[in-house]
Amino acid sequence: MPATTPLVRAVDTPHGPARVQVLRAPRARAALVLGHGAGGGVGAPDLQAASEAALTRRVSVALVEQPYRVAGRRSPAPARQLDAAWVAVLATLRGRELRRLPLLVGGRSSGARVACRTAAEVGAMGVLCLAFPLRPPARAAAGAAAGAARPSRLPELAAVEVPVLVVQGKRDRFDIPPAAPGREVVVVRGDHSLRSDAAAVRDAVRRWIERVLAP
Repeated sequence: MPATTPLVRAVDTPHGPARVQVLRAPRARAALVLGHGAGGGVGAPDLQAASEAALTRRVSVALVEQPYRVAGRRSPAPARQLDAAWVAVLATLRGRELRRLPLLVGGRSSGARVACRTAAEVGAMGVLCLAFPLRPPARAAAGAAAGAARPSRLPELAAVEVPVLVVQGKRDRFDIPPAAPGREVVVVRGDHSLRSDAAAVRDAVRRWIERVLAP
């Protein structure tokens, strides 16, 4: 990652304090705010790769840890709490560190879902989805019929009205979302963790940022 000193601080939300790392790009022309997955943190390899890509394109980065993680809980909060905390963090950042910067939002897995659901509310001009969990993995549940339908989260993606990039592992057990007008899907080596090909993740994010921010 390009050398930069992160600013780390707590941000109050309706569901407890979140923690944010802000990485400022010199002469920043936009900001990218990223959230983590349900069971992981902001140090995930794909989040770090996306941060590197953004910084090389003069886009500042904010990595957001949800209040349940800051409090030491492993189980994620309900969606409505995740969304409310995220919106509160964005409001604070836009009033301070990211003031007057065009806003891109995103995250990995659960964090990508939060970014999609709240994109319009926070005024995002693009959404980055790393390992979007399209459907729960198939598993043999006691008493469940074989081949039972798995609920799709595609409506969350389809509701986004700004450009979307989905970066998905070829072997992702949560399946791969389809491309659509305004929604680019890049498939890279690896699984849901997106650990196998950080360079491909960086390249996909870098190219997408350039397109979204093009005059």
